[in-house]
Amino acid sequence: MISKTHQDQYKNLYVITGGPGVGKTALLRALQQSGFNTVDEDARKIIQQQVATGGDGLPWNDKVLYARLMLQASIDTYQKTAALESEQPTFFDRGIIDTLCYIDMEQIQLPERLDKMISEYRYNAKVFILPPWKEIYQTDSERKQNWQEAEFTFHQMSKTYLKYGYELIHVPKISAELRAQFVLGHI
Repeated sequence: MISKTHQDQYKNLYVITGGPGVGKTALLRALQQSGFNTVDEDARKIIQQQVATGGDGLPWNDKVLYARLMLQASIDTYQKTAALESEQPTFFDRGIIDTLCYIDMEQIQLPERLDKMISEYRYNAKVFILPPWKEIYQTDSERKQNWQEAEFTFHQMSKTYLKYGYELIHVPKISAELRAQFVLGHI
């Protein structure tokens, strides 16, 4: 059981998740424009950094290295954000559980101390998940998954967050501004 004090530390940390290309970044921009704290996705930052430096830690090159970089970045980002102890909600573009889902999907050996990590780095129990939305889905230089992979990722994210005790709030397919209002209405 997690202590009340520990629960207070993460009660304002919310995750926005889903498969790729479902409008998470647009939703986070809308929340940020409304004055809320947001945290960018670590996976994209890693891909950009690895491409810029000629690194191998890319999901299409070395999935194990990419997963390690992503897990460490996710933990670092969580720790820095949690240390701010903001009274205002903070919204993450993906969380540590997303990284664990990726590790599982790619059948990479999970890190030892996984149970400790999951209980230590918690978010608010409400996780906002965006469904696959074919009409807005696009690939780019960092998002190379096809539509079937995007749908599969969404279903795996759903299962993974439920497995670790989170409550999924399904965000409807509406404009980013209306999605932001929906999210704020559920916190």
